[in-house]
Amino acid sequence: MKPPRHRPTKNSRLGTTILAMGLGLALAATGGAQEPAPVRLPPQSPESYLGFRPGADRQVVDWGQVTGYLGDLARSSARVRIDTIGRSTLDRPLVLLTVTDTANQANLDAILAAQARMADPRTIPDVASRAELIRSGRAVVLITSAIHPTEVGGSLVPLTLAYRLATTAEPDLLEVLRECVVLIVPSVNPDGVDIVAEWYRESVGMPWEGSPPPALYHHYTGHDNNRDWYSMTQVETRSVVQRVYNVWHPQVVHDIHQQGMSGSRYFVPPWRDPIEPNVDPLLVAATNSLGTAVAWDLVREGKRGVVVNDQYDAWSPARAYAHYHGAVRILSETAGARLATPVGVSEDQLQTPAGNRPSWSHPAPWPGGSWGLADILDYMESGALALLRNVSRSREQWLDTFVTVGERAVAGWSSWPRAWVVPAGEGRGAGMVELTRILRTGAVEIEVAATEITIGESAWPAGSLVIDMRQPNAAFAQMLLAPQPYPGGPEYPGGPLRVPYDVTAHNLPMFVGVGALPVSRLPRGELRSVEGIPDPAAEEVDGVSNEPGLLVGLYQSWVPSTDEGWTRWLFDRYEIPYATLRDATVRQGGLSRRFTSVVLPSMKPEALLDGWPEGSMPADYTGGLGSVGVAALRSFVEEGGTLVALGRSSSWVAEQLELPVVDRLRDQPRSVFFAPGAQVALRVDTTTTLGRGMTAATAAWLEGGSAFDIPARSQAVAAATYGPRPRVLSGWVHGVGALGGAAAVVEVPLGAGRVILYGIDPQQRGISMATFPLLFNALRVRP
Repeated sequence: MKPPRHRPTKNSRLGTTILAMGLGLALAATGGAQEPAPVRLPPQSPESYLGFRPGADRQVVDWGQVTGYLGDLARSSARVRIDTIGRSTLDRPLVLLTVTDTANQANLDAILAAQARMADPRTIPDVASRAELIRSGRAVVLITSAIHPTEVGGSLVPLTLAYRLATTAEPDLLEVLRECVVLIVPSVNPDGVDIVAEWYRESVGMPWEGSPPPALYHHYTGHDNNRDWYSMTQVETRSVVQRVYNVWHPQVVHDIHQQGMSGSRYFVPPWRDPIEPNVDPLLVAATNSLGTAVAWDLVREGKRGVVVNDQYDAWSPARAYAHYHGAVRILSETAGARLATPVGVSEDQLQTPAGNRPSWSHPAPWPGGSWGLADILDYMESGALALLRNVSRSREQWLDTFVTVGERAVAGWSSWPRAWVVPAGEGRGAGMVELTRILRTGAVEIEVAATEITIGESAWPAGSLVIDMRQPNAAFAQMLLAPQPYPGGPEYPGGPLRVPYDVTAHNLPMFVGVGALPVSRLPRGELRSVEGIPDPAAEEVDGVSNEPGLLVGLYQSWVPSTDEGWTRWLFDRYEIPYATLRDATVRQGGLSRRFTSVVLPSMKPEALLDGWPEGSMPADYTGGLGSVGVAALRSFVEEGGTLVALGRSSSWVAEQLELPVVDRLRDQPRSVFFAPGAQVALRVDTTTTLGRGMTAATAAWLEGGSAFDIPARSQAVAAATYGPRPRVLSGWVHGVGALGGAAAVVEVPLGAGRVILYGIDPQQRGISMATFPLLFNALRVRP
């Protein structure tokens, strides 16, 4: 498999400008006729089009097959239309299917207008108008799939599901088409669909058949592309948010995924606790009801291994844009195989609740056996249809719930402030732009002060932002602007720590380095509405250097690292000159002749040193840096280079190069220290080269993390520390006191060069702008 060589231009990173849906819905239709054709050929089945039955062992689809089939289906069925909503990172079309009966297809303008009114209850003048909108409206269900293309069933189920709905004469599905508008985004990651299909087809019959590809399956973010749904850094995320969510305002979102082969066969909510506190309780109750109903329907069909309330929680908004925009999100996780290669799973290999015994959340355990792509598609399609049937039977209840959630937001919650003020002139100008971009992309109304604004004796200058918390999408603003008090602790008294499914913090002002103040009343002064969304390309960050002769070598292992992808995205975004370094290039040595700095992304030490084992991948992809690569990195530094080690790689580098620092957290058990992802206080020495342009106090991202002690005679310099009394600013860290007095960022001289160790993640998922300078400054360090 050849990794993609395309390095997107600034324009391709931002995506192609496409007019928002207004209907004439003119979003560059891809093959779908806007008016029913006088004569249509009968819809072709996926099997007939593809030449194999979806679900057949060892058969996958590429993006051309997906879009080709769905375009044909739209041309042959008056129930289906297909539109292009954007372009992917590597310039493939992102498409949206709209599936509903012909009467609704002819009335989409009115349905969209009704959705927009229900999404903003301030536009509904009276009780009678509200009742009529609910009586005559249609429930909008958005189904997203194949965001992680190694979950190969997700690339196929949109085809089988769309065909089923396009051709059905079943009364319950005709009711679905009458009562609902079904939106299907067949993949939020079409580039990855092709990466995985190419890799799998090449691997069939080889010893590594069914293994994941040796490259990220999203050009930048890999698996983290479904952690992008509040920061919205990626073009695919923004396209779906701006051209689907913010246009159609769905009441229900069904997010189709796969999980490991040894877990339950199928998960749906209710979620495991905790649930993020700004998710409306009505949506929590609705999620519980719908998820349990789907599980009930699947068990009624005889499907075994269906579980609710398992490992997945609803704390992090990184996967849950819907929760803050009036909709429920029904995640489904179907057990996977080895891509499209079937597997056998014995009962003693299963890792399911209650030891695979029947329980309230897992009433009919699967006993083990063979499991393949046909099983995966069967469960996926059954789950999606069960969801649609349940929504269609209670359409008015779903619309009433949607409107009620918006009404509650407009009235304001007792736990919310009256407004938030983001003062101008405090913190980073680029941070103000980024905060505005994210909130406006999330459809939050913002006002900017044209003059000084005041509340009592408090005053803020012109340019300050005001977010009125009595608006439809106030929950999205509150979730991002307030610190997160994650309820961490043991599973039960005296038991092991409860492990969050994802990270525990997401405070936007801390990430971007600005202040945000909750206020009890609206300020006085002239305010003007912020229109549109700022261009991310307009942001400027301290530390970025245009100095001639600088070239960064960014290490890219054949064991894919999401941290490498995020770092590469950051370098592309800020146009930092870099080249990719593979194991073989590092081992060849001579790095100082080409590079001024080398960056090792955060990775597991065994992946850095050993890579893929021999025989588990083609020979070109096996092995890691090895001792030869470590020696080459040492030579690079001794000859005057700067070696940057991020996150988990930092402690490994300190050990391998025998640096005079000690990571006090190394090998500590979780019972002593556990940082699942939180924002902590950082003290920066602004007199150091790395601290240039920083504020002395900031927030930093800590996930796993290292805390370095510097011996008395060491020449190492702490550029940033956790302080004598370390503090968690947002989220949860167990044993945070273990950080006390330790260094978070260390500069260590070695020969003529330097090694820079980061116990924090300065570029966390492309959003931690406040600490970007700590990284960027390192790239221009010249000893």
